[in-house]
Amino acid sequence: MSSTTTLNGVRLGRMIIAGANELAANKQLVDAMNVFPVPDGDTGTNMSLTVMAAAREAEKSGSLKVADITKVASSGALRGARGNSGVITSQLFRGFAKGLEGMEEAGVKELAAAAEQAVKTAYKAVMKPKEGTILTVARGCAEAAVKLAEETEEIEAFLKGIIEHGHAVLTQTPDMLPVLKQAGVVDAGGRGLLYILEGALKQMGGDLPVTLADGQSAAASEMDFASLASIENESITFGYCTEFFINVKDADEATTQGLKSYLGTIGDSIVCVADDEIIKIHVHTDHPGLAIEKALTIGSLSGLKIDNMREQHTNKINFAADAPKAAPEAAPVAEQPKKDVGFVSISAGEGLTKIFKNLGVDEVIEGGQTMNPSTEDILNAVDKINADHIFVLPNNKNIILAAEQAAELSEEKKLHVIPSRSVPEGISAMFCFEHGADPDDMEEAMKDAIKMVDTATVTYAVRDTSIGDKEIKEGNILGMLNDQIEVVAEDVMEGTKELIKASVTEDSEVIGIYYGADATEEDAEELAAFIEENYPDCEVEVQSGGQPLYYYIISVE
Repeated sequence: MSSTTTLNGVRLGRMIIAGANELAANKQLVDAMNVFPVPDGDTGTNMSLTVMAAAREAEKSGSLKVADITKVASSGALRGARGNSGVITSQLFRGFAKGLEGMEEAGVKELAAAAEQAVKTAYKAVMKPKEGTILTVARGCAEAAVKLAEETEEIEAFLKGIIEHGHAVLTQTPDMLPVLKQAGVVDAGGRGLLYILEGALKQMGGDLPVTLADGQSAAASEMDFASLASIENESITFGYCTEFFINVKDADEATTQGLKSYLGTIGDSIVCVADDEIIKIHVHTDHPGLAIEKALTIGSLSGLKIDNMREQHTNKINFAADAPKAAPEAAPVAEQPKKDVGFVSISAGEGLTKIFKNLGVDEVIEGGQTMNPSTEDILNAVDKINADHIFVLPNNKNIILAAEQAAELSEEKKLHVIPSRSVPEGISAMFCFEHGADPDDMEEAMKDAIKMVDTATVTYAVRDTSIGDKEIKEGNILGMLNDQIEVVAEDVMEGTKELIKASVTEDSEVIGIYYGADATEEDAEELAAFIEENYPDCEVEVQSGGQPLYYYIISVE
């Protein structure tokens, strides 16, 4: 077989798609490398969602120019970026596109220069870059690319050498980040990046080098590249992609929120958006009939489509296939009255949504620990608000970068990203909202306010691990203070009381308890009584948060 020395746009686009599918097929392995054992927005899933967004744009383009393909792929990744790992991945795409700007074809020297630009762009995007992460692996790959470009013109040999060196760097990441060594894993983001490159090499027909970083051998059989239309960009936890429209008149928020909450009990990847005369539904579920029956209690249905994703997952991409017909668009939403400022918040749970709405938030994006919204999700929420200044409250450390990326992409409105790492911080920030206040002054006040809040959360361990001096078993109750594990217990109430003891200080004045979907108001009131008895100087508030996965979110101010 003749060797390949240059890539055009079509070939590079197919490599991007193959890389996206390779990562999608292995994202659960990457997720399992996450250090913390809590139910969280996982690295492999977030990276896969991001790269699939890039791959969809590359497939739609089909241009012969590498510059065109990388430009649209970069745009797709930027808007589809989820979580910190996804944002960094999107910045790698962005830099790579810059490096190939204006080019029709690319050989190893051009690809190496683009790889260098990709790394520079990604490092620049992170405020405090850490070594031992995806950035380190990306830099190692770029350094290898520059060296290999002087030794070979064959792109297969070039890619294989980069992957081999990338794995060597990946094995060193535990020595750079002690938390990786203690957990016995290599960096998840770095492994995800190598899956993308391995998929690209497979698409060219190249053989992978033997990799020892995660116990996988290059002798694994070559996978079928799944159809982008069938994989979409979501985890195939549930078998049927179910979509339809509910025809209604004046759908109120309570109806859509109730429907969204119900769908959350039978599936994931939920979209539930309402217009004046229609509600659009998208859900991945094993029981489409239950979703349809629930919808029929609200109105008549149209545009019904149910796809078996597991069956479609085995289909290969057909580059010549006609584009799927678009679903009918909902009628445009009437323009809202102009406001001085607007607010977008991210949280999960009907109770928390109501709290943010009552505090003045215009758009609440459903998301958080296990569903990090994308940059595009944030921009779409911003577009719904008729204001020149929009404040964005991520309320999760893994969403802050996506919000900051949205601020960079927003052209007509100025986005003020408040780096809130938790729901209590976001709520505290909203108490600084004053009508008519200068937006820049309010931004500073909000940033100061979130520093005055400690956040304690109670959840459960999803696997066995050790963190510091704590031995954790799957199913243990975990009490965390500002994202650090403070308590490991067998019982929710016992663990929560221990956590409260670790969280409350002599300076504490107000304690808020937000109980989740798996906790009861009675148990929350018992905790409030415990606080009143042991900390009589503190004011205690109990509210229903309705959040999944976390029994309690507790704010201490």
